[in-house]
Amino acid sequence: DQAEVILVGCGAPLRGMGWYHAVQMLGGECSSAKLCHIVEPWFLGGGASGPGGAEFTAFKEKTIDEHGVQFHTSLADVPKVADGVKRLALISGRTVDNPRLLGESIAAGCSVIYLEKPGAPTVAELQAMKKESADAGVEISMGYNKNVCKYVRNAREFAAKTDGSHVTFVSNNTYKNTAEDLGECFERNAEGMLKNMAIHELALLASFYDVTVSNIESVEVDKEFSSLQTLKGPSGKDFTDFDKAKFTIKTKTGKAVSVQADRCGGDVSYAMVTDADGKELFRHSMPDEEDEANVSVLEAKYPGAMPYFFSQDPDYITVKERVAQLCAKGEPAKDIATIDIAINALEVGEYLTPLMTKYLTE
Repeated sequence: DQAEVILVGCGAPLRGMGWYHAVQMLGGECSSAKLCHIVEPWFLGGGASGPGGAEFTAFKEKTIDEHGVQFHTSLADVPKVADGVKRLALISGRTVDNPRLLGESIAAGCSVIYLEKPGAPTVAELQAMKKESADAGVEISMGYNKNVCKYVRNAREFAAKTDGSHVTFVSNNTYKNTAEDLGECFERNAEGMLKNMAIHELALLASFYDVTVSNIESVEVDKEFSSLQTLKGPSGKDFTDFDKAKFTIKTKTGKAVSVQADRCGGDVSYAMVTDADGKELFRHSMPDEEDEANVSVLEAKYPGAMPYFFSQDPDYITVKERVAQLCAKGEPAKDIATIDIAINALEVGEYLTPLMTKYLTE
C-alpha cells in the first residue's frame, strides 16, 4: 500500500528541501511513499544553464536510470492518475506559488496534498486553499516537522506529569550577527521572523496549547531579550525584522506557553520545562546524541548539503510517512498539522508582529 508521489519543486541538489525529500523517498526511508514524478520548472527550463543546473541534470539522469522517475516542467504534463492509485502531491516550492500549485495538484488527481510551511503568504490565501481542497474532497497536511520532534514530545510529556510547570520552546539559527548577514536574511525572509523562522513554534502553540488569536488573553514580551532592527538587504532596500524575540502567551482557556527565537543563537534548538518560580526542571535539545550520530552518517553520505537537513532528518521522514499513510490507507496522520493549524499559526504571527514591534519601539 503506497501513495504515488508527485514532488513539486525539487530545487538544486544539496540545497533544495525538495531534493532532500526526493533522496529520502528514493532511499526507501518512507515505505508508504513511492516517488514517481518530479515537477521542476526552473532547472528543466531557464535555470538549466545557470548555477546548480549541471548538478540537477546529473541528479535527473541518475534518478531516471535507477528509479524510473518521470520529470516534468509542470503539473499539467503529469500523466492522468491510474484507476485505484492514490496520488499525493508534495509541494516544496516558493510559498508564493502554493495557492496556484494546490489547484494544479487537485487537477492532477491528488487526494492528499503535503504543503511546506507556512503554506501561503497570507491567511486569506490559506483560507481560500482550505475551501478549494474541501470542495474537491482533498486533504491538506502541513510540513510542520517540529510537531513530531522528539524534543517537543519529551518536553510536553514531562510537563503533563508536572503540576504548575511551564514550557518554553527555543528556536535558534546560525546567522552571523552582522548587518550584512542579517540584512540578507531579512530580505530573503521578508514575511518576517514570526511568519517564517518562528512559525514552527506558532504551529506547536496552535496544535497543542489552543493558541488562536481569539483565545489569546495576554502577550508578555521579554523586552530585554527581544531585538528589532532595520537593515539593508542585498537589493539596498531597508527591511525591519526581529533578530531575536521572546514572548509568553496566556490563553483564555487557562494555558500558558513561551517561545524564544534567535537568528544568531547557534545550531541547537530545545524545549525547556520550568517550575512556577522559573527554575529549570527539564530540557531536551535537538540535535541530541542520537541525532548527532545520525548527522555524522548523513554528512558523509551527502557532503556539502544544508546542515539543517541532517539534524531534522528523522522528523522529515516521520511527517512524510504519516502523510503517505493517510493518502494510501486513510490512516489518520497523528500530530501532523492540518490546514486549520496553518491558518491559526499564521494568524497569530500576523497578530503578534505589529503588537511586538510597537512594544519594542515605544
